[in-house]
Amino acid sequence: MLSIQGGSGHRFCDGVSRRSFLQIGGLGLGGLTMAELMKAQSQATNGAQGDTKNKAVIMIFLAGGVSHQDFVDLKPDAPKAVRGEFNPIATNVPGIEICELAPRMAKMADKFAIIRSIADSDGAHAATHCWSGVRRGDQARMQQPSIGSFLAKELGSRDSTVPAYMGLTKTCGHKPWCDVGFPGKLGRAYAPVKPDGDDIKAMALKGITLDQLNNRKKLLSAFDGFRRSADNAVFRGADAIYEQAFDVLTSSKLLNALDVSKEDPKIRERYGKGSPKNVSDGPPVWNEQVLICRRLIEAGVRCVTLGFGRWDYHGNNFGQMKARLPLVDQVLSALVTDLHERGMDKDVTVLVCSEFGRTPKINKNAGRDHWPPASCAVMAGGGLRTGQVIGSTTKDAGHPDQRPVKYQEILATIYHNMGINPKGFIRDDADRPIKLLNQNPNPLHELV
Repeated sequence: MLSIQGGSGHRFCDGVSRRSFLQIGGLGLGGLTMAELMKAQSQATNGAQGDTKNKAVIMIFLAGGVSHQDFVDLKPDAPKAVRGEFNPIATNVPGIEICELAPRMAKMADKFAIIRSIADSDGAHAATHCWSGVRRGDQARMQQPSIGSFLAKELGSRDSTVPAYMGLTKTCGHKPWCDVGFPGKLGRAYAPVKPDGDDIKAMALKGITLDQLNNRKKLLSAFDGFRRSADNAVFRGADAIYEQAFDVLTSSKLLNALDVSKEDPKIRERYGKGSPKNVSDGPPVWNEQVLICRRLIEAGVRCVTLGFGRWDYHGNNFGQMKARLPLVDQVLSALVTDLHERGMDKDVTVLVCSEFGRTPKINKNAGRDHWPPASCAVMAGGGLRTGQVIGSTTKDAGHPDQRPVKYQEILATIYHNMGINPKGFIRDDADRPIKLLNQNPNPLHELV
């Protein structure tokens, strides 16, 4: 809630006290007021290298463990019990093949980088490893900030009227799948904002018009003017923070970005709709949320995370993939095309990943079970060297046999794209250093 605390109990003509008159909306984050949030974001260290003004990232989590050998790593020469029902198709990059259910992506494979050899999944049915690079068994797991929190701290928001870090994943039955990121040691000021909770609802002005709010803002200035002398740096700083808080409350930029009805109908049609209904205990396959990701980035958000669908197919793997993989094909091709058409492809990095892969052998229920030893990811944008495959797996897709990749190498690549040294530290508000990635990884040299 936007709440500017004052001293006296002066009341305005409408009966609202000076102390409480700003408690009419805001962006409450676990009790953090909008003023506190804007103070934290105004203290971004900006220690990044180069021009980071437009740098941003969209991270899409395929919750449940997508079947890598039925998406981007097909094995047509493997035994039937391994290869499954789908055939590979050629892409516009010679030598690269992907699933026949992804023809749109195949036609623009030169704009994607496919990683086939992720080797260090911790086996947890959760998004945490993908967002932070910290494995489930690591004691520091809940203290390690997600990449979005680090970016919010280091770079801040790209626009003072929108948050730096947002998570769009709808709340679902299996809570670790709807994890949108965690601020850890950095504290709640750097937590992601979720639009399906109280965060965005609190932004509505309750029982007050913008004209009334502006009048009250003027009155506040009049009440406090006598103690804000030109040489009082403390109050001048507070004024700047409160001004930003007013900007967020009165700006329509964030709410407009979340309103997909304002988008060009032709662009909406390109993305497709999907459904806002959760898939069992997982997130929905809701294409318009991916469009909202782009709209939020365009509005100035630095990092957006999104859980897209439930991919835990212990039974009827192929029937469920037939229903849902074409939606992934449509929405990812639309997003990457959109970024290129808008000139955002050099600045906005896209990552699509899952917590682990699926078993090489098809089980008795025509499904594939959990398989941490190998999984895949797709990257795009960010000025990356796309149109290539990184790594490979054995003949049954069971284990990496060339170029095993760690999640932290992927996150290091994103940090590099954002102008941040992935081997560095970021200091919290108490000036304590927090390491970005504890394995000291290098970015994927094939991509940068």
